[in-house]
Amino acid sequence: AAQLLLATPIVSDLLLTSLEREAAPVDGVTPAAIIVLGGDGVRDANGLQPGPFTLERLRAGAALHRRTSLPVLVTAGPLSPGDAPLGAVMARVLAQDFDVPVRWVEDRARDTRDNAALSAAMLRGAGIGAAYLVTHGWHMPRARAAFARQGFATIAAPVHPEPTPVAFGGADWVPRPDHLAMSWFALREWAGRLVYAIRD
Repeated sequence: AAQLLLATPIVSDLLLTSLEREAAPVDGVTPAAIIVLGGDGVRDANGLQPGPFTLERLRAGAALHRRTSLPVLVTAGPLSPGDAPLGAVMARVLAQDFDVPVRWVEDRARDTRDNAALSAAMLRGAGIGAAYLVTHGWHMPRARAAFARQGFATIAAPVHPEPTPVAFGGADWVPRPDHLAMSWFALREWAGRLVYAIRD
């Protein structure tokens, strides 16, 4: 019964909205760079490629770069032993497919905490103390908290700037596999935030 409920659009949208509403921008901070966080990857005949979530983040980062002309940092390490770092793949895709140059490639991060620690150190070395942070709205609270623990200021630039709309129509109670997946991501984020809070 719980699995069926988690697969309904109304439950998954409520879970996502509980995270996305915290992705509001912060006033009084001037960003000098754009950080794009890696997420997932897929493998084809040409090797590792950005997965759907990572592609959405790359697209949002490219659009933000065109609006602001700020330099871009991408961050993600290998997803599995023997893989190329996802960060290097992201940089190649931004340059080839979006015509956006990448100034910094962080290619060792294993998780969001590493993304924050390694990216913050890289940007501080370049004299930058604040940046736009590009990731999904449901991932933004945990990601910004990780950067805040590094003392690095970030301005939320979520992939979908508006929270997921929650509807209450009859079709919104019909279970769907894609919404079960989004409920899983939302619960994983809440669990990750709990783990971060306990560790820190």
